[in-house]
Amino acid sequence: MDSKAMATEEAVQLIKTGNTISVCGISAGLTPDKVLAALGERFLKTGLPRDLTMVFPVAVGDAYEIKGLDHLAHEGMIKRLIGGSFTVARSSEEPPRIYKMIIQNMVEAYNFPMGVLMQLHREIAANRPGIITEVGLGTFVDPRIEGGKMNEATRDDLIEIIKIHGKEYLFFPAFPINVALIRGTTADEDGNITMEHEYSASTVLALAMAAHNSGGKVIAQVKRVAARGTLHPQLVKVPGILVDAIVIDENQKQTTGIDHDPAASGELRMPWNTFKPVPLNMMRRILIRRAMFELKKGQTVNLGFGVPSLLPQVALEEGVLNKLIFTTEHGSIGGLPYSGIQFGGAINPQALLESPSQFDFIDGGGPDAICLAFAEVDKEGNVNVTKLRDLPHVLAGVGGFIDLIQHARKIIFFGTLTAGGLKVDTSEDRMNIKQEGRTRKFVDKVQQITFNGRLAREKGQRVVYITERGVFHLRPEGIVLTEIAPGINPEKDIIQNIGFEIKVATDLKVMDPAIFNSEQMGLQQLEQWR
Repeated sequence: MDSKAMATEEAVQLIKTGNTISVCGISAGLTPDKVLAALGERFLKTGLPRDLTMVFPVAVGDAYEIKGLDHLAHEGMIKRLIGGSFTVARSSEEPPRIYKMIIQNMVEAYNFPMGVLMQLHREIAANRPGIITEVGLGTFVDPRIEGGKMNEATRDDLIEIIKIHGKEYLFFPAFPINVALIRGTTADEDGNITMEHEYSASTVLALAMAAHNSGGKVIAQVKRVAARGTLHPQLVKVPGILVDAIVIDENQKQTTGIDHDPAASGELRMPWNTFKPVPLNMMRRILIRRAMFELKKGQTVNLGFGVPSLLPQVALEEGVLNKLIFTTEHGSIGGLPYSGIQFGGAINPQALLESPSQFDFIDGGGPDAICLAFAEVDKEGNVNVTKLRDLPHVLAGVGGFIDLIQHARKIIFFGTLTAGGLKVDTSEDRMNIKQEGRTRKFVDKVQQITFNGRLAREKGQRVVYITERGVFHLRPEGIVLTEIAPGINPEKDIIQNIGFEIKVATDLKVMDPAIFNSEQMGLQQLEQWR
């Protein structure tokens, strides 16, 4: 009997000029890099296929020598990009060629919320008209603002405003998927796919089903092939009826730059005393430690990329990791989420959900708190993380940021008050600003709205902005300074470094000095953790 396994060069022949291709990936993780490389090589040799639309809910490649979409970054090959996030790591000193193509208007480029793109594939698979959601209202995704467009070459409006019972929503219309490029661990000869070596099921099933039900093709890259009928049905994440071609990459790494981490895929539990922590400078430690005072025993906390992803490490150091449930948008529940370019999975997770289902949990306000970084904050409480004044060529995109905050009960933002050369000293359990940063991060108006403070106030969301020298709350009257670090002069060190008139609480408090101590804080002794 025939097997669906075939040579990579044969598999990419299924892709035609003008196709819309959905591809999975979490930076280096889950990226079908061998297939993408072969597709790029085919174009360089033959000039085909051309004018592709590439759809990717999560950044694809450019870490741990995985180039991802950069294999396809050739003039004429890609017409349009629709991404939830773009690369955030560098596989070399040169920026990704995809960045160059966007900046130089060589392609159309859209940045949509990650969760929306994932869930949209389920709508496509079910032959529904699209997805109706509040996610993105009042942000740069809103068609009345920017519509998610990333450059001047991008002109078409792909998002609509609709009203249901007098309430506004964004409508993201469905479109057919001609090809899905996915990745798993094992395939049998019939194309059934398991993912036992991956740390996330991501949106692999949704992509495959969307392509198949659109009358398209599904190409799956795997590490190995098993005989038909030998895979346990409960382990199959993508049924073979959806898969058209299997490509084998025996050298496929898991996700984190190593061949395989069984503690991330759930095959075993790592003893915590063997965990190697990420080095934390005092600035990051201060931000994370202060955030711990916003949490309490038994809460479910969803973490964003960057400094917030290091919060579980401090919880482990303080002996309270087992008293919180940490989650990420990529499907992990429990354990200790990875940080940096490994972000997406977790060590010793309790469960690994498919990402669209995780976003259902998030969209419905499931987590008790959402922890995220900020690049800019303005007088309305708006936050920008997608457009950076000092780094105009960084196009990492919004990722799951907008999805996470839409119906969050409590939002904890992390960041320094200034950036660019900021130097501090905490040797005496107090904050001493040795050298001020060149760039203000609290500005009169953010460059791009990724979080809308006015809408948050209308919804009654609890919003906290934590910096190294002060804590701010978003209240009906605007942003209010509620706490200062010991040793900080509010006027000189804070107010003069903010680009708008800031309100100061009448009961202004001083942050706990233990936050600035090199020793552990003793959180286990606090009532909220007992």
